Amino acid sequence: MGFTGRTALLAALGSIPVGVLEPSWAGILAVNAPLALACAVDCALAVPVRTLRLERSGDTSVRLGEPAEVHLSITNPGGRPLRARLRDAWPPSSWLPGTETAASRHTLTVPAGERRRVTTRLRPTRRGDRTADRVTIRSYGPLGLWARQGGHVVPWTVRVLPPFTSRKHLPSRLARLRELDGRTSVLTRGEGTEFDSLRDYVPGDDTRSIDWRATARRHRVAVRTWRPERDRHILICLDTGRTSAGRVGDAPRLDAAMDAALLLTALATRAGDRVDLLAHDRRTRALVQGRAAADTLPSFVNAMAPLEPELVETDARSLVSTILRSAPRRSLVVLLTSLDAAPVEEGLLPLLPQLTQRHTVLLASVADPRVAAMAGARGSADAVYEAAAATQSQSQRRRTADQLSRHGVTVVDATPDTLAPSLADAYLALKAAGRL
Repeated sequence: MGFTGRTALLAALGSIPVGVLEPSWAGILAVNAPLALACAVDCALAVPVRTLRLERSGDTSVRLGEPAEVHLSITNPGGRPLRARLRDAWPPSSWLPGTETAASRHTLTVPAGERRRVTTRLRPTRRGDRTADRVTIRSYGPLGLWARQGGHVVPWTVRVLPPFTSRKHLPSRLARLRELDGRTSVLTRGEGTEFDSLRDYVPGDDTRSIDWRATARRHRVAVRTWRPERDRHILICLDTGRTSAGRVGDAPRLDAAMDAALLLTALATRAGDRVDLLAHDRRTRALVQGRAAADTLPSFVNAMAPLEPELVETDARSLVSTILRSAPRRSLVVLLTSLDAAPVEEGLLPLLPQLTQRHTVLLASVADPRVAAMAGARGSADAVYEAAAATQSQSQRRRTADQLSRHGVTVVDATPDTLAPSLADAYLALKAAGRL
């Protein structure tokens, strides 16, 4: 019911005179003018947003899944206190789902001429660089009736690093490495070996190993013992083409390959080997070479952080030529790629002789545990069809692995949870066999 209808009803009832309820512009102005004036004064007393000075500090890198803190300092150079609501905007993947509103909004008061700091707590859900967006500030007057709003661009980047979850396997593999070093301190000769110690000559020893200077000093025949050279070169190659984008569980295959590469890097650098990194599809996405042992793992983690799968077919010829340029002397080349039949048979297999003639090649691939579960499924027609498809897929992978093995390639085919330790075990087996 409108204003006229209500007035007529009350007049009919005779409760009050009609004229009392008629609208009056004077009355409206009498009520609203003070309110409008109060709003205008409140807006005038609100601190201008553009005069504020903002600075950032805090974390610049964080492992995926761990929290990071970025601090924002707000300086109020004016003569009035700042009462404000602030939104610190970041990309959506900077927070867990549903937590952005609480984490990015802050209420603060900054007295005149002073500085206050607020903290934005991030918990990124994806690797890569997370760059801060605009900081929006709503400055209220002392009555809270009106506000000024504006924004500042305050640059800051947090690099989200791979989580390296496989580091839990490192202590057990280091223990095996120490055992291996103890067993391989044997008498060897030839180029590419490292001097270990002197011992007395035993009939049957190679006379070329006799150390004549030590023999003269000791007045008995001494021979040099050697151990396998520690300064071996390892080139880890990440295939960042379309096959690395396939998701296994909750993450793409590339993430599982990165985790395995990090465990191998940590193990190999402890063994005294030099490790380089190459990420390639149709072009080189990352190349890390010549790092000192202490700097190798941090450099790899930093280089891997922004890598994303590219939805293009990997150029095997370009990959092999880049490997040959990056590893001019004999090395262990670790290829983290797919075992799908088509890309291997049409792309990599014809070029393998170029690699295996000069290098020891180890290929590691991420297997889908869902395929193994499907292969064992029974009980319904759909399950039987799924089992048949999964069995066919497994047979193709085994056939591809056999083809690679016939070319002298060591193949590791494992699920994301077991790929990293399996790759480390394959590396230790190669060292134990003297193939490195």
